[in-house]
Amino acid sequence: FQLQASGGGLVQAGGSLRLACAASRFTLDSYAIGWFRQAPGKEREGVSCISGSGGVTYYADSVNGRFNLSRDNAKNTVYLQMNNLKPEDTAVYYCAADSRSGYTGSYFCLGGMDYWGKGTQVTVSS
Repeated sequence: FQLQASGGGLVQAGGSLRLACAASRFTLDSYAIGWFRQAPGKEREGVSCISGSGGVTYYADSVNGRFNLSRDNAKNTVYLQMNNLKPEDTAVYYCAADSRSGYTGSYFCLGGMDYWGKGTQVTVSS
């Protein structure tokens, strides 16, 4: 399994970025997928997750209404559209996947996933 996140960078507060997570050697469409982040000195936070069967997408309170998770099965890629970015969104962002079924997006975001990609840095300046 391989997950590769991209799209991070430096942006001013109020700006937008779209992160992408491309999967290789497996197809994402039946997997639970999620985005997590970790800022220096802070614990990892589940930002947004969805189960493999769909259903309700979980968003952390801190990003709800500003971030949107989507997947493009044809491209085997997952996206995180981040709008109205704030300095507190600064972190390394990781995408993750999990083959377990029967669990909700919140379960994965709060508990973690099995397969992780390397992170991409997002820095939001004030």
